[in-house]
Amino acid sequence: MNKIMLLEDDTSLIDGLSYSLKKSDFNVTVVRTVKEALDFLNEINIFDILILDVTLPDGTGFEVCEKVREQNTQIPIIFLTASDEEVSIIRGLDSGGDDYITKPFKLGELCSRIRALLRRAGTTSQNNPTLIKYGDITIDFMGSCVLLRGEPLELTITEYRLLCILVQNANQTLTRNTILERLWDSSGDFVGDNTLSVYVRRLREKIEKDPFHPEYLITVRGFGYKWKEMSV
Repeated sequence: MNKIMLLEDDTSLIDGLSYSLKKSDFNVTVVRTVKEALDFLNEINIFDILILDVTLPDGTGFEVCEKVREQNTQIPIIFLTASDEEVSIIRGLDSGGDDYITKPFKLGELCSRIRALLRRAGTTSQNNPTLIKYGDITIDFMGSCVLLRGEPLELTITEYRLLCILVQNANQTLTRNTILERLWDSSGDFVGDNTLSVYVRRLREKIEKDPFHPEYLITVRGFGYKWKEMSV
């Protein structure tokens, strides 16, 4: 059973989530404060995924996420938030989160996102090359890591997956719907265009010399995106 840490202080939500997640064959550990969550920091790798509420009595889920990422662990992290404003999405991504879901939400949707993140975190295709290089970027599929000019590039799991999708289809224009379907392993109905735009922008900020004039991750207006093979 995959182990989940659930950081949430709403008793009614805890009861419903715990019941549903356990029925879906997840092992759930509930913590109600930032302090309780950080008490697990030294053994955080016992968990397969973290679900963090944003607003807690003694702080925010963002703080927990940042502490986890300081340990260089790539454990998947989902934020529970009462706001779907772009600033909240960006704040979550900046702290190292992989996904967010806005309250109220359907429990089936949450379980789908959990499974998708777990698959992406633990799956490496054996049919593809384990190491590919495009200009100044090297992707190590076996190690699930990316190098930019020989230096490790810090990416969230979702950013890494998005980069892989684009690079593996280099010089091909992919529609936004195609990317969303591959990125989320679903129809993409519950993922808005705004979310994809944020991920694209964050990825550009990490790989492009000038994110406002990208050389690699190209927007094909009215259609989607294309990865262009050239030096960054």
